[in-house]
Amino acid sequence: YSDDIRVIIQLMQYHNKAYLLNIPSWDWKQGDDVICLAELKLGFIAQSCLAPGFSTMMANLFAMRSFKTSPDTQAWQNDYLQGTGCEMYTETLSPSFTGMTFPQASELCFTKLKLLLLAIEIKGEDGSDSKISINPRGAKISANTQGFFIAQSADEVKRAWFYCKACHEDIKDETLIKKCKCKNLATFRKGVRAVQMVGRASEPGGREREDSITNRNMRNSTPIMGNSTATKQVNKVKPTINRCLNEAPNNPNSQFSNQRPQEPMQESAYAGYHLAYEVKKLMPTSRSTGGNNVNNNGVGLQVGIADDQAKDFDFEKTEMKYDSTGMFHWSPARNLEDCILDRNQAAMTVLNGHVVVCLFADPDSPLIGLRNLVMPLRASNFHYHELKHVVIVGAVDYIRREWKMLQNLPKISVLNGSPLSRADLRAVNVNLCDMCVILSAKVPSNDDPTLADKEAILASLNIKAMTFDDTIGVLSQDESGVVSANENLNSVSGPIVLQRRGSVYGANVPMITELVNDSNVQFLDQDDDDDPDTELYLTQPFACGTAFAVSVLDSLMSTTYFNQNALTLIRSLITGGATPELELILAEGAGLRGGYSTSDSLSNRDRCRVGQISLYDGPLAQFGEAGKYGDLFVAALKSYGMLCIGLYRCLFRFRDTSSSCDASSKRYVITNPPDDFQLLPTDQVFVLMQFDPGMEYKPNRGQKGKDDNS
Repeated sequence: YSDDIRVIIQLMQYHNKAYLLNIPSWDWKQGDDVICLAELKLGFIAQSCLAPGFSTMMANLFAMRSFKTSPDTQAWQNDYLQGTGCEMYTETLSPSFTGMTFPQASELCFTKLKLLLLAIEIKGEDGSDSKISINPRGAKISANTQGFFIAQSADEVKRAWFYCKACHEDIKDETLIKKCKCKNLATFRKGVRAVQMVGRASEPGGREREDSITNRNMRNSTPIMGNSTATKQVNKVKPTINRCLNEAPNNPNSQFSNQRPQEPMQESAYAGYHLAYEVKKLMPTSRSTGGNNVNNNGVGLQVGIADDQAKDFDFEKTEMKYDSTGMFHWSPARNLEDCILDRNQAAMTVLNGHVVVCLFADPDSPLIGLRNLVMPLRASNFHYHELKHVVIVGAVDYIRREWKMLQNLPKISVLNGSPLSRADLRAVNVNLCDMCVILSAKVPSNDDPTLADKEAILASLNIKAMTFDDTIGVLSQDESGVVSANENLNSVSGPIVLQRRGSVYGANVPMITELVNDSNVQFLDQDDDDDPDTELYLTQPFACGTAFAVSVLDSLMSTTYFNQNALTLIRSLITGGATPELELILAEGAGLRGGYSTSDSLSNRDRCRVGQISLYDGPLAQFGEAGKYGDLFVAALKSYGMLCIGLYRCLFRFRDTSSSCDASSKRYVITNPPDDFQLLPTDQVFVLMQFDPGMEYKPNRGQKGKDDNS
């Protein structure tokens, strides 16, 4: 028996995760991990609602495949296949990166080393804890920092460790960046070895560079170089109070972000600001998060609020808008009955830019954990007016069993109907949605695996066969973000919003269908020319991001074994910011808990998110006219802090009409193209974009922001 052995467990059903996390000996800090396929699958699909095709890109990154292009293959397939060969790697950044900001390091890696640096591991103040920070806004690289890269091979990533400014600054060919004999590098490595020997005395091979790859899983036992005073980290997931003080003049969000545009400003809402923080510390869910705060002073606090404190504290004016971790939007629990629409009510509510979830389920079907689909769409790094309304079309008896986990998430409606009913689909304006998700909770029959996806395929083909009116209406937007037709057009309170043109043909409705059986992908698209025996990842629907199957996640187990941090990075990207602390809260079964906003919790909103930008118009349109991907990468990073990670390109045969190019079904994913890759005006770019505190007060930008998916 070894009590400190690392355990990785794979679960099929999400609700079983709670039992695991409540085992006393389970410790994620020691490397224990649980991979829940149902949870991750819905997370991947949720991100595709924000950036169509993203599920395909991420699934390919963790599948550990090699690729072969050939002159016989179509051009689009060669572009796509090159991306499928990309994988996620970790590597220690060389001393030449020390002191650089993350954007500077990422630009150097892309332009000189031909590597895509996505994230870095930021050590805690005392070195005992670390956070993986994706595209951090202003973080500086300290000595011995771990970087997370997208590249074709581990050998390519070694350039980040070998790079020496003195020896390699003028080299144009990245393949010539090898280990150099530079004195500074040798001295640095000698120092690293000396420190690592102290921390890993029992490991005889600890001095070798190659061993550090294996030992990354024991990062807590590896002391950091240069101490925490060497650089000042400014973009941790949980920063100290110093960050808030330093950034206050530059960051309007630190004062105002908890005020939503639709709500009146409350001048005295935060008169008891300090007291609000003290109250939050009394909440069981947040005691641990207050530990690093200067106000804590290590004194044990009694649970409860003293009478004199309660008098000073205005509970009416201080609303809870986020959960206790500050990572997700939160609302008081609502009854399911209040959220149910009938067909007429749905038709009267002019839904636009929303997410339609077509759900096939029997009343007794096993729970699939719909919360994992909705939570990433409710991440706190979106402003309230940017949240996409989620409309679930399905059997209300099943949804009632899921509702306990959905009741605290805002902007959810339920239509008690059938995803196969065209009347129900028209009522929820499926032609105006940003994404239509087709899921099934039914247990597939063992008789014929081909029939496992019959409902999902029928629903998909049914929508594709529909036609819609080609109309544009003038709408007014109310406080809830739901748009009502032609009401109060002259009212000052409701700004006029021009509804975007919907899809005329159902084939152009953005759609993602979950499949149980990979081979059924052949029935999804009547126009593709895929062979029935083609592997899923090579098929057109998967390459275009319109099909997803849980089988593509099978290799996550081995990925996690070889690289513990890979799963942490996936979770950060896919879940919208779920943390181990939040997982433990959810495992108790009480669902999301609201929390009062503090400077600490509000700073958690300042994290990047996935988005898609168009090269057809906007500030980066100049690169769409025969520009190069490398130029776009540098300009987006320098000007907007956006990290480009790939392209979403129209299939060649559909490029002639711009309207067809809006549909996800006519585009395919290109992961991390080379810097000399030629761009087209119809291309869309996958980006990791920064949180924008200024968007809080401009609700009109909610539909036409930088992450416009249309």
